[in-house]
Amino acid sequence: MNVFRKRPLSVQKLITAFQAIGFVDMETLKYITFKRYLDVIFSAAALAGLLPFLVALAGIVYSFDGLPVLFRQLRIGRCGKPFFIYKYRTMRVVKGTESGSFDVGCGARVTRCGKALRKLKLDELPQLWNVFKGDMSLVGPRPEVPQWIAVYPERWARVLQVTPGITDLASVTFRNEESLLEEQLDPTIYYRQVQLPHKLDLYEAYIENISLSKDIEILARTVTALIKA
Repeated sequence: MNVFRKRPLSVQKLITAFQAIGFVDMETLKYITFKRYLDVIFSAAALAGLLPFLVALAGIVYSFDGLPVLFRQLRIGRCGKPFFIYKYRTMRVVKGTESGSFDVGCGARVTRCGKALRKLKLDELPQLWNVFKGDMSLVGPRPEVPQWIAVYPERWARVLQVTPGITDLASVTFRNEESLLEEQLDPTIYYRQVQLPHKLDLYEAYIENISLSKDIEILARTVTALIKA
């Protein structure tokens, strides 16, 4: 199965493809389908309920850092489908970042307002729109930029058979990822050889044990980590 096709598979074709390669059992496939309905309901309710707060955050970003308020970047989603992920902008604008180019471990461009938003992960809230659209799920492996997909294509081929998420165990484990990378002599090599493989280990473990109870556990751990921030 070519996971880097441009068009997403329909749910039925996706199930058939998964069964053909023996990816997961039917019960898990049913949950993946059911999970999409949960994502739509929750993201729609969250977007509606948090709208005043989202507008207020946009106003704060604009007042401190000007336009654009939102940052979008190319990521690779389920079955290799490219999409744009949305965040509140937390860094000074640099040409090329939208297409997926960025400097690993470089926090020099992060604004004062951006640091506060990142600490509480408030910059991720616009991704509720990605969830509603179907690009992402509430819980799932974090989507990566194309340059890092190309580093371990065989492992990503397995990971990309599920919808990427806003949070997962890797997000909790590497809660202070930027600080960790800044401490390395060569952040790019460290990310490629140490951190990314560790993330992929966690992504693959999640896929092996995907379930409603696991997703609830990850959400609970995420909330706990945010409270302790």
